[in-house]
Order: sequence, then C-alpha cells, then structure tokens
Amino acid sequence: MRSLTLAEARERSSLLTVTSYAVDLDLDQGAEVFGSRTSVRFTCAQPGADSWVDLKARSVETISLNGRSLDPADVVDGRLPLRDLAADNELVVAATMAYSHDGQGLHRATDPADDRDYVYGHLFLDAAPSVYACFDQPDLKAPYDVTVRAPLDWIVLGNGAATQSGAGTWHLETTKPLATYFMTVCAGPYVSVRDEHDGIPLGVHARASLREPLERHAAELFDVTKRSFDYFHGLFGIRYPFGEYHQVFVPEFNAGAMENPGCVTFRDQYLYRGAATRDELLTRANTVSHEMSHMWFGDIVTMKWWDDLWLNESFAEYMSHRCLVDATEFTDAWVDSSIVRKVWGYGAERSPSTHPVAGVEALDAQSALQNFDGISYAKGAATLRQLIAYVGDDQFIAGVRAYLTDKSYGNGTLADFLAAIETASGKDLTSWSRAWLLTADRDTLSVEVQEQGGVVGSAVVHRESPADRPADRPHAFDVAGWTDGREVARVRTTVSADETVLAELEGGPVPALLLPNASDLTWARVRLDDATVAGLREQLAQVPDEQARAVVWSALVDGVHGATVDPRDFLDVFDAAWPLETNSSILTRVASYAEHRVVPFFVPRAEQADALARLNRAGTALLERATPGTTESLAAARLVAGTSDDEALLQSWADGQGLPAGLEDDGDFRWIVVRNLASRGLVDAGDIDAFRAKDDTLQGGLNALMCRASLPDPEAKAWAWQQLTGQEGRSNYEMVHLARGFWAAPDDALVADYVSRYFTDVPAMSGWVGEDALSRVVLVAYPRVFTDETARLSAETIARDDLTPAVHRSLVDADAELREALASRAAFGAAV
Repeated sequence: MRSLTLAEARERSSLLTVTSYAVDLDLDQGAEVFGSRTSVRFTCAQPGADSWVDLKARSVETISLNGRSLDPADVVDGRLPLRDLAADNELVVAATMAYSHDGQGLHRATDPADDRDYVYGHLFLDAAPSVYACFDQPDLKAPYDVTVRAPLDWIVLGNGAATQSGAGTWHLETTKPLATYFMTVCAGPYVSVRDEHDGIPLGVHARASLREPLERHAAELFDVTKRSFDYFHGLFGIRYPFGEYHQVFVPEFNAGAMENPGCVTFRDQYLYRGAATRDELLTRANTVSHEMSHMWFGDIVTMKWWDDLWLNESFAEYMSHRCLVDATEFTDAWVDSSIVRKVWGYGAERSPSTHPVAGVEALDAQSALQNFDGISYAKGAATLRQLIAYVGDDQFIAGVRAYLTDKSYGNGTLADFLAAIETASGKDLTSWSRAWLLTADRDTLSVEVQEQGGVVGSAVVHRESPADRPADRPHAFDVAGWTDGREVARVRTTVSADETVLAELEGGPVPALLLPNASDLTWARVRLDDATVAGLREQLAQVPDEQARAVVWSALVDGVHGATVDPRDFLDVFDAAWPLETNSSILTRVASYAEHRVVPFFVPRAEQADALARLNRAGTALLERATPGTTESLAAARLVAGTSDDEALLQSWADGQGLPAGLEDDGDFRWIVVRNLASRGLVDAGDIDAFRAKDDTLQGGLNALMCRASLPDPEAKAWAWQQLTGQEGRSNYEMVHLARGFWAAPDDALVADYVSRYFTDVPAMSGWVGEDALSRVVLVAYPRVFTDETARLSAETIARDDLTPAVHRSLVDADAELREALASRAAFGAAV
C-alpha cells in the first residue's frame, strides 16, 4: 500500500474540509470480516477539482459520490479517486473489511480461557482506512457518529457514550472533531467496573477471564484517573471535553496504550494477574496519566503532520511524571524515569538512527513512524524540563494554556508551540530550539577536581558536544557528592560553555562519589571520574538520594553499552549495591538489565554461567532476608527463578512447592521458572503443555510458545522458526514470544544456521505482517550470535533497497546493539 506523502497531505488539506463522518460497523458477520458503511461529508475549495479518499477493504460493495455511483474497481492501492468534486459533497462507501491479527486496524483475538472473541480498534498512523473510508491525515479532523451491530452478548465502547437502541445495536454519541487515527471501537463480552468523578462517567473494562484482576485493581486505577483529572484541569484551565472516560484493557496490544478520546486502550498485561512490584504499579499509573494528558495535547490539539509527533509524546511523557509526583503517592516517578525511560532514550540516541527531537521532516507517514522512539518520549520530556528551566515554570504553563486554547479542536505545529512560549516568557527561543530540538545526539558532562590534601582545590564542569553534531546547549543541573552516605557537596549550575568553574566546591572535602546531573535534570551522557567508579562498590549503597543512585546506574548501563565501563565492574557494583537497594524501580530494572542485557550481550559466552551464578547469589541473599510479599522479595524471587541452575529448586517451584510467600498461585512467576527449565533442557514439550493446561489463558499460551522455542534441541528450533517466519496465522504477540525464546541455546552451534536465515526470512514477513508489529519482531528476533559474520550479514541486509521503513529502522537499531556487544567484548573480554 502507498504511504501518504507530506506533499499529498498538504495538497489535500488545502482543498478539502471534512465536516462529518457517519460510520456504521457490522461486527456480527463472523470471525474473519466485518461490514463497514461510511458516509463522509466534506467541502471542496475548488469545485470541479479531483482528490481521493483512503480505503483498504477486503471488498467494496457500493460507492456513491453526491448521488452518482462509482465503480468499486477504481480503488487501487488503497485509494479511491474522487473526480469533479462539488462545493459540498457526500461520499458513501459500503465495504467488507478484514479483522487484523497484528494489532493494527480492527484487531480480533480469541481468549482461550473461554473461547470468546474480543475486538478493538487501533488506527494509529495509517490503519484507519482498513476500518472505514476516510481522508486519513491528522489535519483533516471531523466529528463522528458511529453505529455498531454486534453479537447479542457483546458490549460496545467507543469515543462517544454508547447506548443500546435494540438487540445487538449500539449508537455512540456524536464526538468532538477527531483526527482519523483516534476513532476507535471496542466490542466483545468485556466485563466492566464503573465510577464517576467531577461529573465525568468513568469505566474500566477487560476480558471476562480477567474479571478478578480488573476488580482487584479498579480502585487504584480510578484513584490515579481522578487525581490526574483534577491535576490537569487545574494546570491547563480547560475541562476535559470528550464526555465519558473509558479505559479498556485489550489483548495483543502492540504498544503500552493509545489515547483515543473517551476510550483509551491499554495492553491488558497491566492488569497484573499475580504479584506486582511497586514500580510495575507506578508504570501503570504513569501510563494512565500519560494517556489522559493526551486528551489535551494530542486530542484537543493535534499535530498538523507526523513530523510533530514529539509535540504529543514529549509533552505527555513530561506531564505524566509531573502529575504523579505532584498529585499521587508515586512521588518517585522521576527516579523511575531515570532508570527506565531515559535508559531507553539513551539507547536510541546511541544508535545510528538517532534524530533530533523535532524538525525532522517526515516525507511520508510510514517514515514518521521511524522517529517514534525513546527520543520522542524521554529526550523530549527532558528537553521540556530544560525549557522550563530556561523560561520559568509559570511562563511555560501560561504558554501551554494559550497554545491549547488557541488551537482547540484543530492542529498545531512546532512553530505554533514555540511562539506561544515566547509570547508568555518574553524570550526568543530561536537558538535554544536549534540546540535542543533541532540537533541530534547529546553532550557529555563530567567534573574534573584538583585535590589538595583531601580538599577541593578547583572543580570544573566539562561539556563536550559531539564533533559530528555540534550544538551549544545550555544545561541547568546540579553536581553533588557523598562520602560514606553523607552528602558533602551540592551545587546547582547552568552550563553554557565547554568549561564552567564550580567555585562553590572549592575548599570543601573531596567526595568519595562525585556525580554530575545528580538530580537528573538534563539530557546528557554522564561520565563518572575514575575515583568515583572505583568507589562505587563501597559507596553507592550508602547514598541516601535514590534519584542520584538511579543516575549512577544509568551511567553504568550507558558505559557498558559504550565500551567505557567493563561489564565486570558493573557486576561488582551489582554484587555490592543491588541487594541493599530500596527503590523498587532501581531494584527491579537493574536486575533485569543485568540478567537480560549485560550478561547475554556483553559477557563472553564462556563466562556467562559464572556471571549468572553471581546474579543468582545476590538474588538468593536478598530473598532470604527480604520481608515476604514485598517488592524486594518479589524482585529477588524473579531473579533467582531466571538465573538459578538448581534443578531441584526450579522443579519444586514449577510444581508449586516451597514457593516464596505471595507467589503460591502466581502463574506468571511459574512461567519464569519453566522458561529457565526449558532453556536448560530440563523439561520437554509435553511438560510445557502440562503447565499450559494449568494456565489455559491467552498469556499462558504465549508463555508456552516462548518456552517451546527455548528448548535446546534442533527439532524445537525448526518448529519455532517455522511458526515465527512461516505464514502460520500467528498473532503479533505470538510472533514476539516465539522470537523471545528462539535464540536461547547452550551454545551458538545450535542456532548458527538460523543467523543467515534471519536476514532473508524476517524482512520477507512484511508481505503479511503490519509495519508496527513487524518492527517489534525484527528487534526481538535479531540473532543473539555475537560474531563478525553476523555483523557482516547485518550490514549487507541494511544496505538493501527493498526493505520497508520499519524493517530498516529496526535492523539499524539491532545492528547497533550487536556492534556495542562486539566492541565491549573486544575491549574487556579477556578481563571478564
């Protein structure tokens, strides 16, 4: 299918104004297809001109434009030409559409727990025409009237309040003007919990088999929802305008959530079936608040074109963390950002695919998707924090209010947003935006101290800008130091030159641990001095500032990836500091990085068993002394379950015997154990099927696929590869879980033949897998055989000119991680 270009979008929006959509969906036609009838009214600024409407149908039954019939055969490559338009037009299209199984369009999934089907719409970027005929670009917004026919035992939810007018027939209240990609319908035998706040009807919904976790978590979900509403109403000065507010937890969702006005969709893994750590609850709360902030920034005001996607995501990323800190119990949300979101963003910044936060002109819709990453989210949010430091918080909020008011129900651009901030603050943002928004990459911050008898003689902050992407970024941040747990220095500074003297540190004691950007206020590579790195084993656990500890761990992760920190040093610090960690985000995320990234990527294969044993010992030690049922206990148990080689322990836990307190009926925890057993060849496919029988759910089926793919024998690998890359009808989630297990192997020989096959078989999947889903499969399925031959094949594939944009971008990012691993092993392999 052709991807809409920026030039085409500008031409069409200059010609057409869409006034309304009436969409009639018939979801009662079986499991494969649904009926779609669209009536769209629009005006044409130049009567007699030609245009087109977007339509990706299984078949088209009838088309009429202003009462005259059009030939369905005219639909070519997803477009229906519209010729000789009148000043006022009505287009009516009746078509049959196909349900998707890759998380895009109208996705239909069967829950094996009860064999009931669920449908949800995810129309992001360019999937709307697979549901209804539309002018699919973000600046042609219009109100919607939607009618849905569904099986009698289904309920229907959507952007407008749903009312049932007859058996199986539902009408959704007319919406405010929406961009095409925000229209959604969720339908199925969903179960619901409802509430109300400040005159806004609220609902949370999930599959029937998730009734228990939905009801168990509903109170907390509503609490975060209500607090976020109150906070954003006060901050923006504009009331939520989209009527009811539903949050639907849907199966097989590609992202974390989607901000459809009035009907937000979430991945249903957020309804934790078993035990959840505090940081998992924080992540969910952040997602709830993030999507709500989009109701203003994204939904009320939508970007004009996809190259301003950052206006949506950076703003929501910043506002959700701000809201959690100011209005909820999750006051450590910025700590979580440091060790989760910014680590993700720094990874995107290290890749050759790095790009500026804004100003990258997306020449077509699909290329815009390639900039939908940790830079758009985490770097953009950090950039907004620097903007606030530059202009002042009151001035920033005043500018945001003016922008939202002026552009309500319309579209905005980077220029519009900056103009509003400039007017409110009285500051020219030209040079600031050039440095922070329009230039890729990041600076490196370090502090050089000259010591005189244990006293700081001089202290200088060094700001190094990348030579190939020079920028003059001002950084507002702090430098702090600790010795044996006591804070001995803290200086706030604004750095606007390559060297800045910190006179406030002079004459004070030299800290054992000296940390630039200690409060993580800016976006930069933090370079720790040699004395600090050497002292981390003894000093880090004593630092009482959890935000600073997160910055240290982030710097260590960044250094391992950049081949400036020996993975051995990382593991030494892990041994010493991780078991004493008290912040849940640091505790769980650092353990995950150590187990799933540092050891398998950066430690040579011959040393990995010993490295995993170190992690297991740390987990066991924490598990033995942690209070049962706490985050510490759960994090430790998960680490032990994933790293232990104690067959007796693993078998007993898999059988439900001797489990840590709180995990007795936790099916998700059992699957961690089973995957460990499977990867070691200590269970077979029949055993996995038996465990699946105990957890006959959608998630249980996915975990079983991952475990089968992990089995260390040729037959299992051949089966998994066919299920992954053959046209076997696997869903987006099934493909990702197969890929997650596939490269688990006791040695490279077992999977070596699949390295070359990956570079032919996986890109070819673009013929039947949507770009959004395939981009994830490409990353997860990338070979975990870290050799020069893999790098050679990877480079050859990236150079091909027949790759889709999503496949190419994911290959570039995966290739960058491979080369990081090779560089680290070359630098430190012998030492490890």
